[in-house]
Amino acid sequence: MAQPPDQDFDYRGIDEVIHGRVRLAIMAYLSGAGNAEFSELKRRAQVNDGNLSVHLRKLEEAGYIEVEKRFVGRKPQTLCRLSDPGREAWIAYIGHMQKLLGGEGGA
Repeated sequence: MAQPPDQDFDYRGIDEVIHGRVRLAIMAYLSGAGNAEFSELKRRAQVNDGNLSVHLRKLEEAGYIEVEKRFVGRKPQTLCRLSDPGREAWIAYIGHMQKLLGGEGGA
């Protein structure tokens, strides 16, 4: 019978929504930048429009980001920011990763 993971090494608590590479990059960038336009996130994450849209939608559906679509002049603009629950989830994710890596300072 399999033993449950040690409390200090319970990988099952990792937030799967955040843990995907592109979503992780988006969350990390937004946590520091505050907000970002779609084109900036696309450049930072090094993905195409469709790929970024899928990941933004998943984060938005989880309630982790807020997406605002507007026009600046006649040009459409999509602005993304972490929601309050998203910031809380991000902080919890970082804390969980630190715990897995062996404490505050990591490995």
